[in-house]
Amino acid sequence: MKFTLEKKERLKSRKLIEKLFEEGKTIRKFPLKLIYLTIETLPAQSNKVSFSVPKRNFKKAVDRNRIKRLLREAYRLERKTVFNTSSLSCIFMITYIGKTEPIFFDIQEKIREVLTLLKERK
Repeated sequence: MKFTLEKKERLKSRKLIEKLFEEGKTIRKFPLKLIYLTIETLPAQSNKVSFSVPKRNFKKAVDRNRIKRLLREAYRLERKTVFNTSSLSCIFMITYIGKTEPIFFDIQEKIREVLTLLKERK
């Protein structure tokens, strides 16, 4: 498994995102919220992920982009431990719902917990 977050692993399709919000299930582990949906049309062990930070909590785009970079990096490092042995094929969005700027190690720990909960539910 590569350590990079490739373009094919990013959730960009408007149709899939709409379907995710309509039919998806939620896992909350403050300060993260994960919305996920299992998709049969994706190849095995193919996950698509997206990250978001609400403008309501962070007005400056610089702050939102920094938090998204932290989320992507933490996911990139933690996904191998969770999805390496799993045959999950799903789409999910990770949203930062906290109101203060996070520290990377806290985010990494919470991403690990949320992904472990996702693996247990599947």
